[in-house]
Amino acid sequence: MGSGETPYGDAHVTGASGQDEELRQALKRLVRQLVHEPDDEADGPGERLLDLLEAHLGQRPDELPVVHEDVPEYRLVDADLAMSVIAERDPGHRLVGFGGGQQRHHMTFGDQIQAARHQGGFGLGLVAQPDFVDRATGPGPEDRRHVVSLGLWLVQHDGAPVAVRQQSAAPQYGRPSGAVEVVATSRDRAEAFVAELRSLMDEHSVFGGQVVSFSGDPYGNELAGVTFLERPRLTPDQVVLPEGLLQRLDEHVLGAAAHRDVLLAHGQHLKRGVLLYGPPGTGKTHTVRYLLGASPGTTAVLLAGMSLRLVSFATRIARAHQPALVVLEDVDLVAEDRSFGHGAQPLLFEVLDALDGLDGDADVTFVLTTNRVADLERALSQRPGRVDLAAEIPLPDEEGRRRLLGLYAHGMFGEEAMAGVAATTAGTTASFAKELVRRAVLHAATRGEEPGDGHLVAAAAELMSDGQALTRSLLGAGGPDGGPGGPGPDAGQGGPGGGWFAYSPLVPRPH
Repeated sequence: MGSGETPYGDAHVTGASGQDEELRQALKRLVRQLVHEPDDEADGPGERLLDLLEAHLGQRPDELPVVHEDVPEYRLVDADLAMSVIAERDPGHRLVGFGGGQQRHHMTFGDQIQAARHQGGFGLGLVAQPDFVDRATGPGPEDRRHVVSLGLWLVQHDGAPVAVRQQSAAPQYGRPSGAVEVVATSRDRAEAFVAELRSLMDEHSVFGGQVVSFSGDPYGNELAGVTFLERPRLTPDQVVLPEGLLQRLDEHVLGAAAHRDVLLAHGQHLKRGVLLYGPPGTGKTHTVRYLLGASPGTTAVLLAGMSLRLVSFATRIARAHQPALVVLEDVDLVAEDRSFGHGAQPLLFEVLDALDGLDGDADVTFVLTTNRVADLERALSQRPGRVDLAAEIPLPDEEGRRRLLGLYAHGMFGEEAMAGVAATTAGTTASFAKELVRRAVLHAATRGEEPGDGHLVAAAAELMSDGQALTRSLLGAGGPDGGPGGPGPDAGQGGPGGGWFAYSPLVPRPH
């Protein structure tokens, strides 16, 4: 092998020379970044962000204001839908992404513009493909939408160019909320764009006509804290209430919507507030489920616990998508809590103010449920007229208990056996009746038998025994004397009974 042809000599020298040149270029770029000197060649081939923005806006983007609008993660789909509506008006609109790897996730739009001018060597000055994320838009497995999670919209709005950076929440990068950031030729134009975007988010909201609940976990499944629920389908005979009560609720909640034009023609308001109160487990949530099933197409927002802080948002969605119901479960638990709201007043006052803020012709019903009505009376009396129907959902009487057993038994037991058990289970709830039937079926299954009257009687005797007092209490029930677990002086003072979250697709349900 001749001189210069060894596998080591020439290759080693050439490699060293190449490495030295790479090192010199890297140091050169670093010095430029430290002194904020633009590097026109650092990004290499590809479309440059600054050139794109300047060509669209007609001005240097780093000399223009940036207007920032936070977008909670549960409203990311709404923001994406609103942006799509605006973009469709402009046949020449563009949607692109940002270069820069993970570093781009740590920056605002203004940061990215400055970085593109001064630190392009890391790829931040290049245009790339937008990022997308999959989000739920309904209760079905096919109800999904690919949403822009980090991208740049270039659109014309009211005849003027606008650049919009859309991003989702990214807690792993220290970004707890999504945002849209708008650059236009003036702050007034940018703020006008944001104002229309807000309006379109409400008008085209994915929540319109749907039944949705909110959880307290902002990074959970199903649209990061939002769960879309199948609309319940219940018939009147599946709701066991005192005689005449369901009819009153029907007329107040559903009748107002059915006779909207007549009411308005006679100068009467449509908005209404309903309070369902009574001990835990008596069927308040079940009654709400019936009302929702009887009003197909109604927008329903269901709030409980931590999510009650979203009452203003729920009211806005309800106003934009009428007819609507806003359901506030176990509102007594936070009635006097000032930490949930946005000001110094208790949350319940915010709820009542939200109802009062609706126009009289708004076809919106607020339904509040509580196990402890005494905790609400003072607040309600200080805000008269917000709640115009208070309906007690009491413990079922003997006939009600018999009907409940028949409802849950699906023909497994005889009328005489159910009547006898109903007579011996005074003071119990609808939840108790449901568990009683389940126990009877389980007793039969463990013995390899078909469920029959004897299993129902045995299960009732077991649940009503002294040893099951705590179980009865957990089911919101007790003995007829109001003893342990029974409806004594503290009846109805229990905590939440699961409410709507017991029906969430994220929570296993017994069959």
